[in-house]
Amino acid sequence: MMIPGLLYLLINNYLPMLGIVIAFKDVNFAKGFLNSDWVGFANFEYLFKTSDAYIITRNTILYNFLFIVAGTILSLATAIMLNEIKNKVVMKTYQAVITLPHLISMVIVSYLVYALLSPETGFMNRTVLPWFGIEDGISWYTEAAYWPVILSVVHFWKGIGYSSIVFFAAIVGIDEEYYEAARLDGASRWQQIIYITLPTLIPVITILTLLSIGRIFYSDFGLFYQVPLNSGALFETTSTIDTYVFRGLLGGGNLGMSTAAGVYQSIVGFLLVILANYTVRKYNKENALF
Repeated sequence: MMIPGLLYLLINNYLPMLGIVIAFKDVNFAKGFLNSDWVGFANFEYLFKTSDAYIITRNTILYNFLFIVAGTILSLATAIMLNEIKNKVVMKTYQAVITLPHLISMVIVSYLVYALLSPETGFMNRTVLPWFGIEDGISWYTEAAYWPVILSVVHFWKGIGYSSIVFFAAIVGIDEEYYEAARLDGASRWQQIIYITLPTLIPVITILTLLSIGRIFYSDFGLFYQVPLNSGALFETTSTIDTYVFRGLLGGGNLGMSTAAGVYQSIVGFLLVILANYTVRKYNKENALF
């Protein structure tokens, strides 16, 4: 019974790792991948010697740090609130509504955002801003300062409902006897959440956080490329390692550079997971991954 799953894992996850050699070669399609010239770490220099290296690294790390911390808090709060709804029909309705954005393509989301922020016909400039006395509107797609907030709102709107499912499942699995004993002792609903629900969820929170840390050098490509419409005026706050490499690949067709970026992200992510797991294991072995 394990053979189909193991074959999928081998073909989809392990065989592609042989392509790591591309990161150390000057790919020439006429010669083929294996016969292309070796260039050592020259492809990695593209990421570190460029003038934008600091910006793309800063954006990638800070956005992901915000998404991990705030995303965990919001997902947890959403799951707890869903659990407080006792009417199952209402609860399932709310769950379906907040999960729906996750199923929408990021391309569609980019058009929805444009409908809100379009300088000429957008809802914000035509309807919302005039309420506050701003008649001229804002050129959203040329003002980089607004986009950390815009991208964060879009990310949380799209992902919070789906992310809360894991926490909600964990909450549902908590033995009801704990809550019955707490109610007999006079504990309020808020106290039950603080002293029963949250402590019980710590292992789940820890594991999900450790897995998220492993991808802190990756970014949601659709969010950072499609939603800002790849506007050059916004690169200061919207450019990440993934989008920067993609633009470099489109412009120069450097496959070796693109592979080098992926290798760099994977190695750093692996080391961060090991470090974070070591830190967790040092204080509580039961909550560590290994």
